[in-house]
Amino acid sequence: MSLSPVSIETTLARPGRRLNVAPGALLSALFLLFLAVAALFPGWLAAWDPLAIAPREAFQSPGSLHWFGTDQSGRDLYSRVIYGARQSLLLGIGAVALSASLAVLLGVAGGLSGEAGQRVTGWLLDILFSFPTLILALLFSAHLGSGIGPLIIATGISNAPGYAKMVYGQVLSVRHAGYIDAARALGHSPLRIIRRQLLPNALRPLLVTLTMGVGQAIVWSSALSFLGLGAPPPAAEWGTLLSMGRDFVEQAWWLTFFPGLFIVLTTLATSVLGRYLQRRSEGRLL
Repeated sequence: MSLSPVSIETTLARPGRRLNVAPGALLSALFLLFLAVAALFPGWLAAWDPLAIAPREAFQSPGSLHWFGTDQSGRDLYSRVIYGARQSLLLGIGAVALSASLAVLLGVAGGLSGEAGQRVTGWLLDILFSFPTLILALLFSAHLGSGIGPLIIATGISNAPGYAKMVYGQVLSVRHAGYIDAARALGHSPLRIIRRQLLPNALRPLLVTLTMGVGQAIVWSSALSFLGLGAPPPAAEWGTLLSMGRDFVEQAWWLTFFPGLFIVLTTLATSVLGRYLQRRSEGRLL
């Protein structure tokens, strides 16, 4: 069977449209995949023990043997950054998961309540949202203490008001949509309407926002670790590496540069990928 020039052109054009992915989103996905491998299988990417000290090799500048140089104890900084990806990603993902859980609980409960409940929920969210995130995180960290677990809780709770405000607004908007009224007219139970109609449509924007929130949570966690409220040394978490290297900035710039670079790249990658997914979910052009 022969094909006309128009059909040949259309056939050849289709694969191109399928592969039409923004370069920034593709690079971000590849970098996040690299971090995932680093978190799950760090030994594949780093040959040195991140905790093994070698005082004679202290403060070696980046080179062919130690790609990111060595720290004040002679530990290979590249290995420490790679092994630190697990704790840093755990902090980011754990904090976002906690924030999302609290946001859904508060936003959905407030949005589905009566007029008095909505008023109290809106008032509470406005008060919590008015506090700077870092101040809230510092308050919770000071009460909970240092460590990975308290850091996840402090960062997760302090980020929850922003997500809860989004969920609350979405629930208020969706509960009066036409398809909700249609489901009621068809005799569907309130529980089924909430589970099948309201929640999927109200939470869809949150899922995209949470992708961008992982990088932001890593930034807040690293800031708390930098202040000494995170994983105690010699942990290889990126914020802890920044805190340990700040006393040697003049003689060993690489101790803060490379952990800071990975924090920046992770935040940038999650933001770019999240915005790309947001545009796709809204049906906008790439």
